[in-house]
Amino acid sequence: MADSARGGWLPMATARRDGERILVTVRGGEQGPAEVDTVRYQTVRGSAERGWVATDTGHDLLVTYDEDELVAWMPWPQPTAHSPALDLPAPADMADFEDSGSGI
Repeated sequence: MADSARGGWLPMATARRDGERILVTVRGGEQGPAEVDTVRYQTVRGSAERGWVATDTGHDLLVTYDEDELVAWMPWPQPTAHSPALDLPAPADMADFEDSGSGI
């Protein structure tokens, strides 16, 4: 399916891993529906491993995501003069990315 038909979402295999923040769709499951979060790929505090870390993580609680928890990504949107506030997009439709595996 074309990227424009997915609302700009891209497969996680192509996600930026340069430390810049990106938007991701977190897979829905027993804890709730799919949702959008902001993450960056970085060294996980207290470990030598790198992974996806939520950018709103506090010092006392580190939120990390495994690769199979994330469905799709898109670049962090830049605010414009006409739209200075960030409106998060709707989560990616998981059916558009089923060929990536379910993670289960």
